[in-house]
Amino acid sequence: MPTALVLRPLGLGDMLTGVPAVRAIRAAMPRHRLVLATTAALEPLARLIDAVDEVLPARELQALDWTGPPPELAVDLHGKGPASHGVVAELGAERLLTFDSPGYPGPAWYADEHEVHRWCRLVSEGLGVPADPDALDLAVPQVPPPVPGAAVVHPGAAFPGRRWPVDRFAAVARHLASSGHDVRLTGGPAEVPLARSVAEAAGLAEDAVLAGRTTSLELAAVVAAARVVVSGDTGVAHLATAYRRPSVVLFGPVSPALWGPPPRPQHVVLWHGDGTGDPWGTELDPALARITADEVTTALDTLLAQG
Repeated sequence: MPTALVLRPLGLGDMLTGVPAVRAIRAAMPRHRLVLATTAALEPLARLIDAVDEVLPARELQALDWTGPPPELAVDLHGKGPASHGVVAELGAERLLTFDSPGYPGPAWYADEHEVHRWCRLVSEGLGVPADPDALDLAVPQVPPPVPGAAVVHPGAAFPGRRWPVDRFAAVARHLASSGHDVRLTGGPAEVPLARSVAEAAGLAEDAVLAGRTTSLELAAVVAAARVVVSGDTGVAHLATAYRRPSVVLFGPVSPALWGPPPRPQHVVLWHGDGTGDPWGTELDPALARITADEVTTALDTLLAQG
């Protein structure tokens, strides 16, 4: 069986924003075995993408451990330049699909394009098939959620510039709890102290902290069954989009025009920036700092009142 390989070894949000492009590749090559090369940590979630036949563990900008015959098609959904293009080129594929850069012809890269639309356009122009940017859905994991119907509050983010203050997350968690919602704080193992700080400031019991206690599939199950999700611009926000759960997403250094959810009534975006911030910043971004706890609780009340 001929193979099509897709390279996307980045974070959770990155992988999920590439799902529509992966689905378009599947539509263009229905008889091919479609292999998604992504990080080992994301392998369980990558298997929830219905267009993917196989997951190949990969590391960013590292050669792939590919032992089979060269794929018929290799697609770089990682980046715009030779560093990632070379990773797929090394496979000896009959055909490469990359953005244009020296030695690699392809569609032009536009810096101001939404991440989902960017990769959809690469596939659409490169393979001549339509790509639906709203095709972001993910299969629900076949594991029960540790807590169904929770109000999920996710205070973490990869960099300090994108982390809303603890006291404001605590105010939001306290508001949700006082309204009768089962509030749960999510995060990875490294975010346990942060989640505990929010829980303590909000007056929540220790069992409200799910951070560090869920597998990736259990976290996805929690979000898929959530009553509502509150988070910054991070992977959990993209999980809420993938499962079409009501969500309030707080943006700071990066514009939601580049990374925000699609225009659906169940997703509310709050942003007071101009898109000139540093997404890798070590200090709270000024645009994110302008978002108040009252704004978030008002957005939540409105969203939850819609049922």
